[in-house]
Formats: sequence, C-alpha cells, structure tokens
Amino acid sequence: MLSVTPRAAAHIHRLCAEEGYTHPRLRIEVKAGGCSGLTYDLSFADTLREGELSFHSEGIELIVPKKSLLYLAGTQLDFTDGLEGKGFHFINPNATRTCACGTSFAV
Repeated sequence: MLSVTPRAAAHIHRLCAEEGYTHPRLRIEVKAGGCSGLTYDLSFADTLREGELSFHSEGIELIVPKKSLLYLAGTQLDFTDGLEGKGFHFINPNATRTCACGTSFAV
C-alpha cells in the first residue's frame, strides 16, 4: 500500500488543476538509474495500464506497475517547501540507502 500526506495531496491537486486534469491520478514507478541504483519516476496518468495496481490516498489515485510495488510497498509520498528545498519526498521503509539529492535509492 502507498499513501500520500495531506501536504503532498494538496500540491498534487494544485498541479492537476494547473495541467487541466479533472481526476487526480499519479503514476509512481521505480526505474534503474541514479547515484544509488534506483530512481522514482512520477507522472500524471490518464488511464490504468495492464499490469498496474491502483491505490487511493487523500483523494489521489496512485497507480503503480506491479514490478515497482516490490520497491514501494509501505512508501509515503510527502511534499516539502522549506528552506532546504522544495519538492516531493519519498519516505520508503524498503530503502537501505539513499543519495544526498533524495531521488535515488537502493534496497
């Protein structure tokens, strides 16, 4: 199961409105790359593709390919806009290490 914090949900709703999406649907994938070996990839989604699962949290539909779920189970998506940077932040209990930029991880 994946979840989003209320702060992340508010930002996703704002972005969806700006981009013209009427249904807040976010695809979260894990891809090879980055300093630590794996990276997170976020994109808006129009439909659910074959081999993807759907979760709902804070009014957001989260779509995850089955192959990415192994790396993302229990992950929470947050959004920060403080002095140390602005953007989405993944709280992933499966990550054994992350890079300094926070967009790459290893399991």
